[in-house]
Amino acid sequence: MTEEINFTQFYKLSQIERRQKLADELGLDEADLTALTNGLSTEQAELMIENVVGQYALPMGVATHFLINGSEILVPMVVEEPSVVAGVSYAAKLARRGGGFLTYSSDPIMIGQLQLLDIANFDEAINKLKAIEVELFRLANHDPVLQKLGGGAQGFEYRTFPNTPAGPMLIIHLLYDCRDAMGANTVNTALEKIAPKVAEVTGGRVNLRILSNLADQRMAHAECLIVADPLAREGRSGEEVARAIFEAWAFASVDPYRAATHNKGIMNGIDAVAIATGNDWRAIEAGAHAYAARSGQYTSLTQWSLTTAPVMNESETRLEPKLHLRGTLSLPMAVGTVGGATTAHPTARTALKILGQPDARGLAEIMVAVGLAQNFAALRALATEGIQQGHMRLHARKNK
Repeated sequence: MTEEINFTQFYKLSQIERRQKLADELGLDEADLTALTNGLSTEQAELMIENVVGQYALPMGVATHFLINGSEILVPMVVEEPSVVAGVSYAAKLARRGGGFLTYSSDPIMIGQLQLLDIANFDEAINKLKAIEVELFRLANHDPVLQKLGGGAQGFEYRTFPNTPAGPMLIIHLLYDCRDAMGANTVNTALEKIAPKVAEVTGGRVNLRILSNLADQRMAHAECLIVADPLAREGRSGEEVARAIFEAWAFASVDPYRAATHNKGIMNGIDAVAIATGNDWRAIEAGAHAYAARSGQYTSLTQWSLTTAPVMNESETRLEPKLHLRGTLSLPMAVGTVGGATTAHPTARTALKILGQPDARGLAEIMVAVGLAQNFAALRALATEGIQQGHMRLHARKNK
């Protein structure tokens, strides 16, 4: 599939034509098309949560033009806010000229936390725990299938809090490779398995045993180059617009009041993909915002800079130096492609099929690229016509 040829005019098609085009290009079957139109049945909903009274529908769109690590990607997005799908698609189109998005990610390591209280001597307790780590590994590795796939317990960390409102605490971190699962159930079960032994050896009292959503051992990264020239508009050169975008980012980098809205725009893109694929967008949000405050001050999740890089000229005869915006985004990205709603929800299964059936790391990388694209789209709108012009035009269309 060559997206530039097949999906440039995608937005001009009717809904029926768009679905058919997806079916033709991606090999979607009748069940996939049914999932896109009918979504979740009442019977399926009854199995997912308690006290079900119905289903709540949201629009699902497809963002186009994404080139990620050289591969063409169509991105399903579930979101009620106008301009998000259009914005990321336009940003992805601009990023293609600079080579698209380059992404990478770390191993899918989640952190499980075990809270240990009534410890008289931290050093003594930690030494006792280090002495039995082999046994703790054995207890934590409760899933033979996950181990066979290369996952399971990877290590322990010990953190001491001598002065808390509830007294001294020793916090044990279990580092757990979840492979293609988000990992909450697996990690929480592992903590339950090791808790009795921890209490026995240390003489302490175990309280909480719970996964952390600040998954900073499970990072995803994206970067892109956007040529300044195509940003020109209404009497302003591309370089002027690029500098205005850079200045808008700089505001968010120093002011938490601006950074909160700036990062909300990033999550507009990421959450929409998370919802489409049945992932826990609330956990991703929590981890992202905690990570944004890791220095002690809440700040921008993205980094933007102005740089000069070679670009092929219009006649494609030589490379010429051009001003670019270089953007990067790094954040914790605990997502899964197996288990939970990713398996239970038929539309989530179809969304993953549209994405090309990525593994968890591949999905995380797609999502962080979408977040970077959405951030650029929002900054560009703010730095040019202002956010209201296009945004409210789409709102007006929605409310007709």
